[in-house]
Amino acid sequence: MGKSKLRRWKWAGANLCRLLLSVAFVFSGTVKLIDPRGTQYKIEDYAALWEVDRLLPQGIPLAMAVGLAMTEFYIGFNLFFGIRRRTTTRLALLLMVVMTPLTLWLAATDVHMDCGCFGDALVLTNWQTFGKNIVLLAAAIVTVMSYRRLTRLITERNQWMLSLYSLVFALGLALYNIHYLPVMDFRPYHIGTDLPKAIMDEWEGDGSEMRYADFSIQTTEGEDITFDWLGREGYKFLLVAPALDNADDSSMDKINALYDYSQEQGYAFLGLTASDTELIDRWKDLMGAEYDFCQADGTVLKTMIRSNPGLIMFRDGVIYQKWSCNDLPTVDTPTAPLDGQRMGQLQTPSRARTVYRLLMWFLIPLIVWTMTDRIWVGSKFYKRYRIHKENEKENNE
Repeated sequence: MGKSKLRRWKWAGANLCRLLLSVAFVFSGTVKLIDPRGTQYKIEDYAALWEVDRLLPQGIPLAMAVGLAMTEFYIGFNLFFGIRRRTTTRLALLLMVVMTPLTLWLAATDVHMDCGCFGDALVLTNWQTFGKNIVLLAAAIVTVMSYRRLTRLITERNQWMLSLYSLVFALGLALYNIHYLPVMDFRPYHIGTDLPKAIMDEWEGDGSEMRYADFSIQTTEGEDITFDWLGREGYKFLLVAPALDNADDSSMDKINALYDYSQEQGYAFLGLTASDTELIDRWKDLMGAEYDFCQADGTVLKTMIRSNPGLIMFRDGVIYQKWSCNDLPTVDTPTAPLDGQRMGQLQTPSRARTVYRLLMWFLIPLIVWTMTDRIWVGSKFYKRYRIHKENEKENNE
């Protein structure tokens, strides 16, 4: 094989590895940016498993989750455009060197916890995750050894602007999904789910996938009222607060107003928490809450809604809408039932439309800046071409 052909094969191999890493990191970072609290809960689970949870002050796991998501997105973005090739490839290798042994430990010890690399969007077994990381680790080694062969898609002079843009976009997306709710819900309790039917289908199935096995609603006396409550006809509200001791109480006036409205219209309203009765009583006293509370598994409640507290509206057994404590609804006509109001209509979000909107928000500025960079490069070449032609003309004269 000739040297030129060998160089072409090396170039192709290095850029193929770069593309593989870029897709994996951007996808992993994006799903974490869409659901930062999911990664936060995963970090808290790891901390509890290793008995270091007391060393992490409140807020640190969420900051770590956002930082990890932004780092993965940043690395994948830079790899794709060939930005800071030496530094970026080393960062990718460093991350894989850390993550690969971790996933091997998870797989070898048979810990009943997935890595959470791709969030709830794509759940892999621990051995599948380890195999994926081995492939990515090999690709990272190739890119580090061949970083000079990675083709730049943006000039070195303007690469800092694109790199900064990726971080600003990632941070903005993470903060939006923390303040409200994830723009895409990959979890079992998404809008449109007929919860009683989904639970019954699992029970009657082969048991290979049990996503609702831990869901239950129990009174503070220990009575299971899951199907009694879900089976009630009409609209009903479920205020989900996994931990009342650190729940956000800034929207209590809105919650109490919704409770009063539900009472006037005959809609069921129930608080659901993993906290004990002492904290429930304290919450009622401090917030003036007149609604009843039941108890459920804390992990299930965190899965149901990424807010503490968050509000879920059912119609019969179907999840019709979900709201963060920062985005609670206001009833348009307080004296009218929900049937004729927009709030009472099922509004299942389209994933395709959400992906399209995210891409537009991200790609339009990116395309504009990339085209500007290409035009700038083209103008430089054109200027050199004109100077060359003028010099040729002068020499000929």
